[in-house]
Amino acid sequence: MTDTVISSATREAVIGFDRPFVMIGERINPTGRKMLAEEMRSGDFSRVEADALAQVAAGAHMLDVNAGVPLADEPALLATAVKLVQSVTDVPLSIDSSVIEALEAGVDAYVGKPLINSVTGEPEVMERVLPLVARAGAAVVAISNDETGISEDPDVRFEVARRIVNTAADYGIPRHDVVVDPLVMPIGAMATAGRQVFQLVRRLRDELGVNTTCGASNVSFGLPNRNVITGTFLAMAIGAGLTSAIMNPLHADVKAAVMAGDVLAGNDENCAAWISEHRDRSALGANGAAGAGTGERPRRRGGRRARTS
Repeated sequence: MTDTVISSATREAVIGFDRPFVMIGERINPTGRKMLAEEMRSGDFSRVEADALAQVAAGAHMLDVNAGVPLADEPALLATAVKLVQSVTDVPLSIDSSVIEALEAGVDAYVGKPLINSVTGEPEVMERVLPLVARAGAAVVAISNDETGISEDPDVRFEVARRIVNTAADYGIPRHDVVVDPLVMPIGAMATAGRQVFQLVRRLRDELGVNTTCGASNVSFGLPNRNVITGTFLAMAIGAGLTSAIMNPLHADVKAAVMAGDVLAGNDENCAAWISEHRDRSALGANGAAGAGTGERPRRRGGRRARTS
């Protein structure tokens, strides 16, 4: 079995080989979002709710929930955020923190089988996080760095991933419940970053037999027109075997590239998802007028305003 099944009380998301790519919404994260951080610190979760709903409406299959607000009670904030998000949507969640107490609080608040984000290759981190994963019957994101840091050598990162997968097995966590993050570096700082990830993803699939994820937007950090870079990277990574990513589904260019990658990788059966997404657009004429020359009145289409802060 290679499928990683994540669930809420009523809905499943399945990350797997030759399955449609799983988009994990990244927006519920106060890192770099000063306004969201201040609101969460003060107990205002209205933006968390709005971001959850907007990402699901845009097509996210899962949501990543992070409450890493400096000088705040992160365990309490994460538990509150998890409960709130589960009250407004039924998509499964990734519970995201580097603080074990926060992970425990988030898992305790969660209904279903979560994806715990994350564990690294340091022995002391694995000793703390993996028992929680096993106890909760959860899946876990395994980030391929350890106490030596993030290696620029993809072979070293592969061996870190192998070590985490093998250690997880010692705790009774099956291979299919370990989703490896090969670590995406900014392409503007490391010209080989893309090739390294594609190489690693192929090895993780073929040699370790594990599913994969990443923080997709890292690849375009510092570059102009970031969404095109991120979307193209994801489409190429899907071709290499990447099965999920933490990303922003509100960026139309990125989402379109992911869906096209699924089509070209043969993961969108009969192109059904692509056709459904673009069905309304097929009625548009070259000048953008629906039903031009047919006597039909143009259909008015609804829209969504994406949050930017």
